[in-house]
Amino acid sequence: MTIIDARARRRFPGRALFLLALAPALAADLAAQKPVHVPEDIPARVQPLPSLREQAAEQQEWLELRIGRILPALMAEYDVRMWILSMREYAEDPVFWSITSPTTFAARRRSIYVFTRQDDGAVERLALGGTDQGGVFQAYRSTRPAPTQPTAELVGNEQWRLLRELVEDRDPENIVLNIDPDWAFSDGLHAGEREELEEALGPELMGRVKREPRLAMNYIALRLPEMMPRYRKIEETVHAVISEAFSNAVITPGETTIEDVEWWMRQRVRDLGYTVWFQANVDVQRAGEVPSDGPAVIERGDLLWTDFGVVAQNLHTDTQHLGYVLREGETEVPAGLRQCIANSNRLQDILLEHMEPGLTGNVILANTLAQMHEEGINGTVYTHPIGDHGHGAGPLIGRWDGQEGVPVRGDAVLLPSTWHSIELQATTPIPEWDGKAASCRQEEEAYLDTEGARHWVFRRQSRFHIVW
Repeated sequence: MTIIDARARRRFPGRALFLLALAPALAADLAAQKPVHVPEDIPARVQPLPSLREQAAEQQEWLELRIGRILPALMAEYDVRMWILSMREYAEDPVFWSITSPTTFAARRRSIYVFTRQDDGAVERLALGGTDQGGVFQAYRSTRPAPTQPTAELVGNEQWRLLRELVEDRDPENIVLNIDPDWAFSDGLHAGEREELEEALGPELMGRVKREPRLAMNYIALRLPEMMPRYRKIEETVHAVISEAFSNAVITPGETTIEDVEWWMRQRVRDLGYTVWFQANVDVQRAGEVPSDGPAVIERGDLLWTDFGVVAQNLHTDTQHLGYVLREGETEVPAGLRQCIANSNRLQDILLEHMEPGLTGNVILANTLAQMHEEGINGTVYTHPIGDHGHGAGPLIGRWDGQEGVPVRGDAVLLPSTWHSIELQATTPIPEWDGKAASCRQEEEAYLDTEGARHWVFRRQSRFHIVW
């Protein structure tokens, strides 16, 4: 039996899983999350995005479902009565992008959003500044006569006076602010903004503030089943673009450089209406030495690798695939390289098997590496959540330089209804390279459904892309 790390239990009290409180609500549209098996002999196809207006309508629906379905369950789970998000234009809280409409591109001067949990479990959503985000928030208006002599702490800023009034009228037992030294997703209250907020609320109300980093972190992390059909199409497009990039349509052996392929990939997705969250990365391994002076020219016999992350409708992907450039006279990938990708695939299987909801990232890592070593695979695991951000909110399962576990970020608990980039590598000696080892680095999107079962978003790569 696996023992859950005691330190994580102290930092994240309770199971923090919402298996009873949240899963039934998230299961409202299980059909949207139903796994789809796509055999690898069926080519991936580019999935065009709908018009910007249609995209915005879809994203607005997700926003309303997230705030109406996920947030009340989280606030109840963590016994949060009031959550205040305060920010200024160009100094937005990370949560801002998960609570605002797709037609909102920045906070408006100062924007303050206040969530208050009612006795019946419903959550009141008020905005002081900014907009109502398509009807998601109600603009707060004072119910009191305007003071003739404002108190000294609120002179010159009506928003702070209104916030003080709002909090006093609702008289919450506790207040959560986004302040946390470990989790960036839960640390969005900027230093200057915090100083003014503390002055506006005063010592008595500030005495009710409690730290609850899981509220922001898990609100961002939890995924709606309704998002999966779009995300699956985005990920299929990623596969299709990589397949085209690692083909003779783009690569001429002996002429094309890895930099040529990187820029082709970035331009290709931009032309399709997507964007990227990091510059595409392409690299080669080969039996001989790879020159280090300038971008490598792709040669026959090269093992190709790419790390490629696109963004569409605020959904991020992060994918690493492998390709091979056939030598003259070859009709298939050498057996040693096929074993390398098989080892990497097996490590993916082991990791998914151990990604049980309720375990911490560090426990999952330890269990995975133990079985990996038992099976004689030489590999490393460095998997991360994904969704509203490329390196998303939630538990890390290793880092490439942290196979002993990741302090704090690896202590978070894995939840159902979350998405993860299964990022890892297996190192294998290649007989056809006189025993020189190759690293088969792979990364593929997977998700935990509402019951915690693990599935690939589109499919995983088990065969090389081929350049003839």
